[in-house]
Amino acid sequence: MSIPQSGGGLIESFAQLAEMMEQGSKPKHDWRIGTEHEKFGFIEADHAPLPYDGPHSVKALLEGLQARFGWEPVLEQGHIIGLSRNGANVSLEPGGQFELSGAPVASLHDTAAELQNHLDEVRAVTEGWGIGFMGIGAAPEWSHDRMPVMPKGRYRLMTEYMGRVGTHGTQMMYRTSTVQVNLDYASEADMVQKLRVSLALQPVATALFASSPFFDGKPNGHRSWRSRIWRGLDDSRTGMLPFAFEDGMGFQRYVDWVLDVPMYFVYRDGHYINALGQSFRDFLKGELPALPGEKPTLSDWADHMTTVFPEARVKKYIEMRGADMGDQAHVVALPAFWVGLMYDQGALDAAWDLVKGFDAETREGLRVAASVSALAGESHGVKIMDLARAAVSLSHAGLVARGLGEEALLAPLMQNLETGQVQADRLLAAYQGDWGGSLAPIYQATKL
Repeated sequence: MSIPQSGGGLIESFAQLAEMMEQGSKPKHDWRIGTEHEKFGFIEADHAPLPYDGPHSVKALLEGLQARFGWEPVLEQGHIIGLSRNGANVSLEPGGQFELSGAPVASLHDTAAELQNHLDEVRAVTEGWGIGFMGIGAAPEWSHDRMPVMPKGRYRLMTEYMGRVGTHGTQMMYRTSTVQVNLDYASEADMVQKLRVSLALQPVATALFASSPFFDGKPNGHRSWRSRIWRGLDDSRTGMLPFAFEDGMGFQRYVDWVLDVPMYFVYRDGHYINALGQSFRDFLKGELPALPGEKPTLSDWADHMTTVFPEARVKKYIEMRGADMGDQAHVVALPAFWVGLMYDQGALDAAWDLVKGFDAETREGLRVAASVSALAGESHGVKIMDLARAAVSLSHAGLVARGLGEEALLAPLMQNLETGQVQADRLLAAYQGDWGGSLAPIYQATKL
């Protein structure tokens, strides 16, 4: 979710940055599940992307949800750019990807119900519009110049910067969609263990949820092109965080890394001020060129933390960021997979035993292999299929231990492991078979 952060006064001491993360620590009985997913809107008649403005548009959908279902609008410069209600948010990614950031909930059954309610509300508002939404990791046909641009100052700045660093930044912004889950930690030590396991097993999630084998109207040679895009975005703020596996890892070490990531912006009075490439360390000293003499607030720091994009990201919780968006069952299976691993100590310890012997080269190799080959991938003698089977088994055991019947929600992943085929493989088979080399059927095939 990319809306301005709020809360927190002037940063008085360097220690407050790590303390802000420490404040996220919660006892186990307070741990919650927050699921986010993005989806591409399209016009059914010609498969064009859904525009921001017009009678049947992103804006009209936001206004319809506000009017009919009690959502509160989020505005920027007079434009509606999001909604909020009871701890949940609807927001817009740069190319109009329509995102639900769910409220923190206690069980995966709550997650499934929240997702169903959201889709029902969207369908109710858009009935008769002749539009749909795709659950897929990358826009299969749309070129960059066809993508709508959302009226958000943050994205204008990021688009310009992405064009100067890396090779795939604007593709990520405008033509990819993901599903992720946000999970709690109990302490600094718990955060470190969960972060290490989530980073090391993120390639398994990439493989199991891969759904982006097409780009620019043709197969792209990868099962997850979205994952490939992230590898060519901006090395200063993405990746597998090798330092997280070193001695001394903790809140402060993560803060040190974020401080060294170049800034994008500072948000003031409804405006995004260009701070591209500038240093938050200079900001702490009152020496930021964009705002000379001014020192940052904790909200500025929270904003800056949203501009780093590793495979797993820490704020006051941990975000699992490796999966492509998919069908409705996979959207719920993603949090189920990670909750089973992260919220049962026995499963978490066993998961760490699975991956603790991997070196940085193996972890990065698995990341690449998952992007290219999904479950058929391999790195340094580690087969992703074997690792996925072990991880899903541990997740299943962890969910059983929770005693809520949530393990049934892993069914799509069980099917993937049984067949050796993920969503991307099935889409490719349809393209090469019944679809006769046409991508026109993919819109209905992936419609939510």
